[in-house]
This record gives sequence, structure tokens and C-alpha cells, in this order.
Amino acid sequence: MEKNDGFPNCGFVRLKDIILPKGPLPISRSAFWAGIKAGRYPKPIKLGPRMSAWRVEEIRALIATISRGEG
Repeated sequence: MEKNDGFPNCGFVRLKDIILPKGPLPISRSAFWAGIKAGRYPKPIKLGPRMSAWRVEEIRALIATISRGEG
């Protein structure tokens, strides 16, 4: 069962589901990767040689932090 944010309860999500136009974060791919490099956003988990994903729990925490104005 999913929460109303469109993410599964647990597991992984891909970048296309995190950033706009489909995802909730209104930033570009390059800005998201720059945020990872700077330590503002969670690091991805490598699922394969050309596949990265993020833990749903970490993305929900990031969205909550941004919503509170802390990010």
C-alpha cells in the first residue's frame, strides 16, 4: 500500500520519480546531483552498473526537511 506521495512504503525509487516533472522535488537532474555531491541530498544505492536508486525513507525525510524550510 502506498502513501499519498506516490512512493511505495519501503524500498527504492529512481531519480525520475524524485524530481520534476513526475516527482515532488522541483529541481533539475544536475541540481540534484550537485546537492548529493555537496551532502545536502542522500547518496544513491547502486543497483547495477548503470542504475542508481534511493531509499524511500531517505527521500521522504528529505521532502519533510525541505517542507519545514530547513533544506
